[in-house]
Order: sequence, then C-alpha cells, then structure tokens
Amino acid sequence: MATRTNNRSTSSRSRSGGSSNRGNSNNRSAFNWSSAGTIAGAAAGGAMLAIAANVGRKFLAQSFIATDHWAKSLAKEHEQALAVFDKMLATDETETFKRTMLLGKLTHALDRHAYSEEHVIYPALRESNSISDAETLETEHGEVKEFLFRLKHMETDDAAWLDTVREFRTAVEAHARLEEDEVFPRLRSEIDDETDEMLTAELAKASFMMA
Repeated sequence: MATRTNNRSTSSRSRSGGSSNRGNSNNRSAFNWSSAGTIAGAAAGGAMLAIAANVGRKFLAQSFIATDHWAKSLAKEHEQALAVFDKMLATDETETFKRTMLLGKLTHALDRHAYSEEHVIYPALRESNSISDAETLETEHGEVKEFLFRLKHMETDDAAWLDTVREFRTAVEAHARLEEDEVFPRLRSEIDDETDEMLTAELAKASFMMA
C-alpha cells in the first residue's frame, strides 16, 4: 500500500511538473514568437501602407499633370506656390508652427517645380536656340534657392520674416510672369506638335519623380 501511495505521489508530481513545463514552454513561445510576429507584422504592414501611400500620392500627382499641356501645368504650379505665399503672409509672429509647416510645403512645391523645368523645359529652350532665356530662368531659380536658404535659417518669429517672404513672393511672381507671358509662348511657337506632346509627357514623368 505504501508503495502504491508513493507511486501515485511521484506520478502526480511528474504530471504536475510536465504541465508546468508545458506552460513555461507555451509562455516562452507566446513571447518569443507570437509577440515578435505581431510586432514584425505591424512593422511590415506599416511599411506597406507607407509605400502604398507614396505610390498613390505619386500617381495622383502624375495624373493631375498628365491631363494638361505642359505650359498649363506649370502655370498651375505657379498659382499654387503663390497661394502658399499668401497663406504665409497672413500669419503673425505667434504662429511659428504654422509658418514652419507652410515653409516646408512651399519648399517642396518649388523644388518639384524647379526640377521639372530644369530637366525638361530649359533643355528644350536650349535645343530651340533660346539659350538666353534658359540662362536667365536658371539664374532666377538660383535666387529662389537663396531665399529658401535664408528662410530656413531664420527664426519664424523674426521681425524680418514677413518682409523676406513678401520679397520672395514678388520675385517668384515676376519669374512666373516672364515664363507664362513670354518664354513659354515663344517656345511653343518654335517647336512642332510632336515635340510639344513629348514635353508634356516628360514633364509628367519629372513631376512623378519628385511628387
């Protein structure tokens, strides 16, 4: 009888120990694999969403431009940039965060616009022997970059911030008027329909790259 009692006790302890070990194993498995898998899955999902959002944004940007003639597309971008300037000029020195966000938006818009012109339109100007126009506009793009540099390194509550933005806007508007009223019409008159269509397609590609 004593032997059977001891055997049952030993068996019970063995079963209990086995159950405990399985519980520990399951706990380790849940922590090491399930949680890590969840984290990895979330990270992968977040990365996929970011990629999808970026591709979607690029697709929308390309679709927006591809529906318009290159000159009309660039004129729209001029209007959009000037509208951001107007929002910046409507702020006061207490709206530092808003000014920072608007400057970032303006910087992206002008960078994308400059990339498209410098890689598509200005080379076309040179090909059509409008070298002087290309050089003038490229110089003005350099001035745009200087303004952006100044604003980037200026405190947004600086008393001179609005004056700098106002001066910057005036320069960009003059640049836009020169392109829209003189340079673009002159270029269109000097190229054939095939080249005109090619410029529209190439501008869409360039904008897609920088969207």
